[in-house]
Amino acid sequence: MYKKILLPTDGSGYAEQEVDRVTKLIADDGEIIILSVAGKITSSAFQSRKKVKKVNQVLKKEAETAVSKMEKLFDPSLNVRTMVVTGFAAESINRVAEEEGADLIVISSSGKSGLHKFILGSVVEKVLKNAEIDVLLVHNN
Repeated sequence: MYKKILLPTDGSGYAEQEVDRVTKLIADDGEIIILSVAGKITSSAFQSRKKVKKVNQVLKKEAETAVSKMEKLFDPSLNVRTMVVTGFAAESINRVAEEEGADLIVISSSGKSGLHKFILGSVVEKVLKNAEIDVLLVHNN
């Protein structure tokens, strides 16, 4: 059993399988941290600061919605906390795991193909490669 599990989510439809795994692995007095990483874009010559700020607000709201949606899938008796950070997904996941003293990261692979697999797969691959703690990869089809 694990005392502290970090559960990153991007709001995809695979949350139920992840919740099931985490529920089986968490210690009775353990803590589950649901994390979503909001991307952040910066202004450029092609986009005004106002538009960039609005896009970043939308990205943060989507991340907040993702963690809230996943939190509702857990039994209320469990110790569940949500967290939203801004940054690059893989780096942020590993940084939060270290800062929070997590024992395990549970992350899913979507089983997609093509460009979608390349983009999402790179996050999972970087987390696996750089994590200093156990990582459980939940394969979803």
